[in-house]
Amino acid sequence: MQADLLQAGLYALVLLAVAVPLGAYIARVITGEIAFLAPMERAILGASGASGPQRWGAYAASLLIFNAVGFALLFAILFLQNRLPLNPQGFDGLTWHLAFNTAVSFVTNTNWQSYGGETTLSHFSQMVGLTTQNFLSAASGIAVAAAVARGFAARQATTIGNFWQDLVRIVLYVLLPLSVLFALVLLALGMPQTLSASVEATTLEGAKQTLALGPIASQVAIKMLGTNGGGFFNVNGAHPFENPNAFTNFLQMSAILAIPAALVLSYGRLVGDRRQGYALFAAMAILIVTAFVALYAAERSGNPLHTGFADPSAGNMEGKEVRFGILGSALWAVATTAASNGSVNAMHDSLTPLGGLVAMLNIQLGEIVYGGVGVGLTGMLLFVILTVFLAGLMVGRTPEYLGKKIEAREIKLAALTLLIMPVGILVLAALAIATGNAQSSVQDAGPHGLSELIYAYTSATGNNGSAFAGFNANTPWHNTFLGLAMILGRFGYILPILAIAGSLAAKTPAAATAGTFPTHGPVFVVLLIVTILIVGALTFLPVLALGPIAEHVSMLRGTSF
Repeated sequence: MQADLLQAGLYALVLLAVAVPLGAYIARVITGEIAFLAPMERAILGASGASGPQRWGAYAASLLIFNAVGFALLFAILFLQNRLPLNPQGFDGLTWHLAFNTAVSFVTNTNWQSYGGETTLSHFSQMVGLTTQNFLSAASGIAVAAAVARGFAARQATTIGNFWQDLVRIVLYVLLPLSVLFALVLLALGMPQTLSASVEATTLEGAKQTLALGPIASQVAIKMLGTNGGGFFNVNGAHPFENPNAFTNFLQMSAILAIPAALVLSYGRLVGDRRQGYALFAAMAILIVTAFVALYAAERSGNPLHTGFADPSAGNMEGKEVRFGILGSALWAVATTAASNGSVNAMHDSLTPLGGLVAMLNIQLGEIVYGGVGVGLTGMLLFVILTVFLAGLMVGRTPEYLGKKIEAREIKLAALTLLIMPVGILVLAALAIATGNAQSSVQDAGPHGLSELIYAYTSATGNNGSAFAGFNANTPWHNTFLGLAMILGRFGYILPILAIAGSLAAKTPAAATAGTFPTHGPVFVVLLIVTILIVGALTFLPVLALGPIAEHVSMLRGTSF
């Protein structure tokens, strides 16, 4: 227990130590103060024809067009995989529905995987298709955060920046150098990076075994730093080639939240009030620490149904790597679901019912606890707008944020986003049940089977990508509707927040008065957390009661599913 607490404390310290300087650096990249690759930047932008600041509508249109083209190219690569080079395994092209699902998944930064990477995708598909989109989808999310920060900070402006310029700067100055450095570190620590398809190994019993290989380190680096999460191997970070040892495990867990945490601090710099970033960082820290304590306690307490054939002092080790134990698995599970990362080093289907509930609820809250690169911050800002609106109702004043009046347009747009998660999760899951497609895909009966289904649509709508591993998603129905959920969850959040940024950019900030509700103090942090939890409880408590909560009660009574 003491060793676990020390490791968790070290993780928090490392994350903070990385987030502070990285947040300052990213803010300088966004404002153009970092420009040592200016000639390359100008050449790329000149070739694209991009020029001048954009209104929020043009910014959003550029983002949508860019992502649509990326989807079409990736779909073609996957569908025609058998006709493309770097396919030493001789894999066939993907079916239309699996190619659709996978292309949507990586373009939306979800990285949901209805396939096993080492048995389905060629090196060309993994490198040119998936890894490229890992960079571009992450850069798109950070670009949106940059545009929103500009809009919130602007004074009577009609523009919020240029999408193409933001995209290029983020790739050149942030994602590419960090990923190259991280990939070299992972390579040095034993992670393979090769164009070979496989290698033959002899087991201790003398049998021959074929071990899949490929360009793993390069994909894992951006998979973690870009909160993408899609693994080269089917079992993701539980595979020894994708996560060789405890040190790579710690580094990858740190990489999950490094950029999302840094962006919160960047936001404070970009809006000209670092206290705003500190307040959001504090709220997120409280939520993620609470989630970790709850999930760790659930896994450490173990499963009473294992009494008699498993050591109770070891906790619930089902589905976990002995190399990483309860602490390493619980910390990763919380980090990956608090962000839109979705990578795993333990099987979430084997978590205790309450452990699975924490992982699921992290995503259902909108992954605003640091969240995915860029979109986690913007999701939190939507809750900030709702919180200042509620505070204004309580004190009888027009709500303000950063000195700007929050009026009907902003409130309507923010409230609209509250429908995204329940529609993507509850409506689409109910439709799967009504048509019989849910029952044929779940592995287990009873409330655990419901949890498998709800987790899948939660993960897709939340652009997370992790799964309760017992759910068979590789069917035409689920590949299609999970893909639609990913699109809804990605752009259903991005478009309203860009519209809000455009609306606020046109306003003139008013000077603070004695009646202004401060949005950087502890009272606001508490009110923000309460707002987030109330919205989450009102929306998802009924289905959680039928799934993981019912399973927990059944487990205590000696019933398993």
